[in-house]
Amino acid sequence: MKILVTGATGFVGNHVVNELLKYNHHIIATAKSDPVSETNNWSGKVECLRCDLNSKINFFNYFQKPDVVIHLAWEGLPNYKEQFHIEKNLPNNFYFLNDLIKSGLKNLTVTGTCLEYGLINGCCTESMCSKPHIPYSIAKDTLRKYLEQLEKQYDYKLKWLRLFYTYGSGQNENSIFSQLDNAIKNNEKVFNMSAGEQLRDYLPVEKVAEIIVKTSIQNETTGIINCCSGKPVSIKKMVEDYLAKNNSSISLNLGYYPYHDYEPLAFWGSTEKLKRIIE
Repeated sequence: MKILVTGATGFVGNHVVNELLKYNHHIIATAKSDPVSETNNWSGKVECLRCDLNSKINFFNYFQKPDVVIHLAWEGLPNYKEQFHIEKNLPNNFYFLNDLIKSGLKNLTVTGTCLEYGLINGCCTESMCSKPHIPYSIAKDTLRKYLEQLEKQYDYKLKWLRLFYTYGSGQNENSIFSQLDNAIKNNEKVFNMSAGEQLRDYLPVEKVAEIIVKTSIQNETTGIINCCSGKPVSIKKMVEDYLAKNNSSISLNLGYYPYHDYEPLAFWGSTEKLKRIIE
């Protein structure tokens, strides 16, 4: 199959392309910047096409009529509260995907976000009504609804993967684990963080990439799919375990930062639907 990966040079995208190399497919990697010039270990093994998804071209033909599209591209993260997610990202992403579908794409996987569930505590299942309340999640959830409407008009399969919390190599420098790495590297004595009582659902980026790839190349399980572990863990414990793994004696200054107001205190995802794919 010919598989197109957008946002290929991003945190998750880089790992998705590496995961796809385990399969015998024709891979096309694209990003707004030149995929070949970015730091990765796959640019010589896949076809790389630079493309600004905000352009107004026939994307389906430009990308050589792919059989499968894994759409990871989304600008402006992690600025979740900015209006450009609704004003710019939403229409541009819809135009891009709409063009692909109307031109003949049959198999589409898009990454959404657990923040589409809103301020709900507890286990989140795909059958729940979405209640997004910040621009990023509102834009993502609205895009999903648009794409579901297109399923009624065009013969294609949509897999909407709601990513929970991802960590690993290449993540944003402002993420808690990147900050921990810097603190360890700089031999700091104290690490400032929130109280750490939040319960979250974490997966390493390599596992997230595996789930994305397995989801994209099958069509038995479609619609909204949680990409998660199903196992809630406190941020404090995650940090403590991370420090122990790295043999660090840094002291935690708990409660230094307030909790984010756009996240519930304790939520995680159900894996019942995901298990149909990965098992």
